[in-house]
Amino acid sequence: MAISLSKGQKVDLTKTNPGLSKVIVGLGWDTNKYDGGFDFDLDASVFLLNASGKVGSEKDFIFYNNTQGANGAVVHTGDNRTGEGDGDDEQISINLKAVPASYEKIAFTITIHDAEARKQNFGQVSNAYVRLVNEETGQELIRYDLGEDFSVETAVVVGELYRHSGEWKFSAIGSGYQGGLAALCRDYGLQVG
Repeated sequence: MAISLSKGQKVDLTKTNPGLSKVIVGLGWDTNKYDGGFDFDLDASVFLLNASGKVGSEKDFIFYNNTQGANGAVVHTGDNRTGEGDGDDEQISINLKAVPASYEKIAFTITIHDAEARKQNFGQVSNAYVRLVNEETGQELIRYDLGEDFSVETAVVVGELYRHSGEWKFSAIGSGYQGGLAALCRDYGLQVG
């Protein structure tokens, strides 16, 4: 039975699941009825963070154009441009035991592609969630439904995996940002053009 989290909650991942090494992080969403004439394209991205909460280089930003990081321990499985259908819209595969020690946190985000030009925001998105699944058994371990707390935001930090006393934990963040992906990149220490 998966543990269902609320915003701000933290939960042990590896301590309560001994031997767990490979997880799939699934992100999903639906878009509400919208008549702006543009498709919605939401994107999952991952930031691999050091002890100061920043990326070391562009290689630590994992998304549809840079699908692998942490020496192959973190893999984005591809871009879903529509969000149609049930189940996860995008997934990230993580080998927890292979993540180099220099990474303290792995942050998961969802952004709306070209949100400003298309006049789109998370107020038009519903049923957004993140879930962690044991890759070997397919068992859902953790689920966090974001709820409908957003209006003008164009990016959301969904949650973080982080190290604590040699174990991995998960934190349900649910923080919205205006300024989309560029704002997230700046916060995590990436220079944006």
